[in-house]
Amino acid sequence: MRFLIAISVALLALAGAAAWVVEAEPDWYLRARYPLEYEQIVIAHARNYDLDPELLAAVIYAESRFQPEVVSSAGAVGLMQLLPNTAKGIALRTGGGRFVVSDLRDPEINVRYGAWYLDHLRDRYDGNTRLALAAYHGGQGNVDRWLAEGGGIAFPETRDYVDEVLRVKTVYAKAYPDVLRR
Repeated sequence: MRFLIAISVALLALAGAAAWVVEAEPDWYLRARYPLEYEQIVIAHARNYDLDPELLAAVIYAESRFQPEVVSSAGAVGLMQLLPNTAKGIALRTGGGRFVVSDLRDPEINVRYGAWYLDHLRDRYDGNTRLALAAYHGGQGNVDRWLAEGGGIAFPETRDYVDEVLRVKTVYAKAYPDVLRR
């Protein structure tokens, strides 16, 4: 009987500790749940395009969970899930004349193009990060139409995407201040 009581107390203590970790979200827990890879690439391109490194990391997390080989059902490739035609246009605008789709599997190239694109969208929408993220996810044409109609983000999945990226941005700011703000 004492053995069962001891096991019960131990299980309750373990459950309490687990609940505290999930609720308190200490840095080590956040770092385990929200990994940061390619941080030098993220920091460099965030600086180059005057983006928050936490925002860039959050977009990468939302798009690919930092998996450079991932390809979506729509054909988007790499860390920032760029469509090949979009990436080809970015390459041409930024001086690249020899674009090939396999380049998008290279974290350096993918993040450089993705950061350029986010900066371009932010400029297009007068610094409005929510609209830039909506255009990144749902397309510029859709955002332009929603604005012309006087509405907000019409696609629920795009609204959810924007909210999630902004939430994860705050997580990265909390979990990696010593890394992302060097």
